[in-house]
Amino acid sequence: MGYQFDFSMVVKILPVLWRGVLVTLELWVICLAVGLVLGFFVSLARISPFAPVRLAGRSFVELFRNIPALIQLIWFFYAFPILIGAQLTPFVAAALGISLNTAAFSAEIYRSGIQSIERGQWEGAMAIGMSRADTFRRVILPQVFRRMLPAFTNRAVEVAKVTSLASVLSVHELMYQGRVLSSTYYRPLEILTTVGVVYLVMIYPMTWTSSALERRMRRKA
Repeated sequence: MGYQFDFSMVVKILPVLWRGVLVTLELWVICLAVGLVLGFFVSLARISPFAPVRLAGRSFVELFRNIPALIQLIWFFYAFPILIGAQLTPFVAAALGISLNTAAFSAEIYRSGIQSIERGQWEGAMAIGMSRADTFRRVILPQVFRRMLPAFTNRAVEVAKVTSLASVLSVHELMYQGRVLSSTYYRPLEILTTVGVVYLVMIYPMTWTSSALERRMRRKA
């Protein structure tokens, strides 16, 4: 092939990549936390007894689930400011787009978990005098979280990977730093390979956890 591999310069760029890792982790934590919390309330809208509320919840889910995440990020950075009359920073636009996208997928995880609980548990709890709210909080939710934990860890993995899209908005996360360093040192093979390895090190523990939880849930089934 004739190409001379040179991974020695990777040591020199590690501090820059580390700064990218910190931004990636910050974006990851924010988007996952906001997405899970917002997704819970959207799921409640999806199963509401009121048709207008159900329609609003379903519209939110279908909108953010079926439009590519990359388009959502670009829209929030370039188009959304026209509506609100203020320019968002690249980080805020990326966080907003990824969080809403995460919320849409998380809402469906919550909804499927809630609806998987047998109707008899609702009826039994209410028969002994518990209100619907108490039944939901003390009986249904604990089971939902246990059942959906593997799905949530898998969602966390997906969010970690989606954060790399923020590089198109010049958010200085890991992928952005890798692209800049590649064009600076003209060593895309070595640098982007290193970036891939760093992503693997960050994400694999969560993937392993998700698989372990799925195996544990199957053994208990």
